Amino acid sequence: MTDFFAVLASFFSYPFVQKALLVGSLISLSAALLGTTLVLKRYSMIGDGLSHVGFGALAIATSFHIADVAMGFALPVVVIAAFFLLRLSENSKIHGDAAIALISTTSLAVGYMVMHKNGTNVDVGNYMFGNVFTITDGDAVLSVVLAIAVMLLFVFFYHKIFCVTFDESFSKAIGVSPGIYNGVIAVLTAVVVVLGMRMMGTLLISALMIFPSLTSMRFCKSFRGVVAASALVSLLAFLLGIVLAHLLDFPAGSTIVVVNALIYLMAMLFSKIRGRL
Repeated sequence: MTDFFAVLASFFSYPFVQKALLVGSLISLSAALLGTTLVLKRYSMIGDGLSHVGFGALAIATSFHIADVAMGFALPVVVIAAFFLLRLSENSKIHGDAAIALISTTSLAVGYMVMHKNGTNVDVGNYMFGNVFTITDGDAVLSVVLAIAVMLLFVFFYHKIFCVTFDESFSKAIGVSPGIYNGVIAVLTAVVVVLGMRMMGTLLISALMIFPSLTSMRFCKSFRGVVAASALVSLLAFLLGIVLAHLLDFPAGSTIVVVNALIYLMAMLFSKIRGRL
């Protein structure tokens, strides 16, 4: 047991691990806050769709040798895509999952075509699955600032987001514009997706938004309760994930997703047992 704690103490003493803990914790919290709204609005896969747009933007940035500012390049592209996806879903015959599939697959294909055409020698797996331990100092600072901004904006617009999440008709009746606050949700989601891509990769970032909310809904009945519980579950899963990834020599992002999935399965099992009792 002493050796176990010594290994953990040594692990957490490294500066790159401390940086990963700070950045990963803040991204996990901001993703969990937005995840509750996305699940309730049946827009769970928007994170997956926008992450594929982010992959295309990162691929283009790398191909044109501007990888040092790739996150800054990807952020406005993904925000624009989020607005476009929102408008496409609301004002055309292409709705919800179809609109997400249309944009995400096209972006993924274009990104890989650009990388292939330019002969860029990059590790595609790093884009797909991420690595929280390789975040640069510049990206870490940007991630911390933007993650804190997302959480503050979510708290500031909490009541408006609550209204448009549950009843857009009622929101209009009390003077809350669904279009504006759906746009706020889309922008905040886009920011979290871009931040999370370096941590979880384009294929796994949506799990960071969805699993904590689904787990919390097993126990909490109020929106506020689900949001708070989601934040705690997300933070716990992240911390357990990176520790297990280190101890078992697994990829960090994938381990975090598996831990989230196991917590959800345990919550579902406990909920069923409690219901029978």
